[in-house]
Amino acid sequence: MESTGSDTGQHLCAPPAGPDDGRVSSQSVPLRPERNSIVPPFWKRDEQTEDLSSNQSLTNGAGPVHDVAHPAPIHLEDHTDETSDQCKALWARCVTIDDYVIVGGTAPGAGSYVVWNCTVETLDGGPMKIRKRYSEFDELRRKLVETFPHAKGAIPPLPPKSVISKFRPRFLERRHAGLSYFLNCILLNPEFAGSPVVKEFLFA
Repeated sequence: MESTGSDTGQHLCAPPAGPDDGRVSSQSVPLRPERNSIVPPFWKRDEQTEDLSSNQSLTNGAGPVHDVAHPAPIHLEDHTDETSDQCKALWARCVTIDDYVIVGGTAPGAGSYVVWNCTVETLDGGPMKIRKRYSEFDELRRKLVETFPHAKGAIPPLPPKSVISKFRPRFLERRHAGLSYFLNCILLNPEFAGSPVVKEFLFA
């Protein structure tokens, strides 16, 4: 669970009324619908031997060597074929963060935190509803980096933290965008989607 003093974030819609004075409430705040979910393609280097004439050179007749100026190309993988193993590993269609709730503490701002209401659209069956705090996203990312050190570059960073602005609408808007992007990158990646780490996050 996330602690009060370390909460930070990305894109959310502002609460419906009241000045931007940092006051907290327990009202659910709807978010603007996302225009486009931007999910980076998954790629890997081609491990097979490439055409030596294009990316290798000869040195003193000693045989072909790799030209450092022309490294092996990067190829995009097509995961849209439903018969492919990679496609079978995917079970989520998309993820959206619908709104958030600021849960107030005993005093204004003291002990308060934000809960994010998320919907995971599945390929088969109905949608899943989950409610998570920022600290739970943070814990998921930490475990993913530990479990998949070779794929660290495919795990996007979380939105930054802020003690001062953490309940302000503009700050929550930015947090919304960052958390939504993070979840889509994780759940739409076949390497991460079926891992015990992700299942623990979803069902704990």
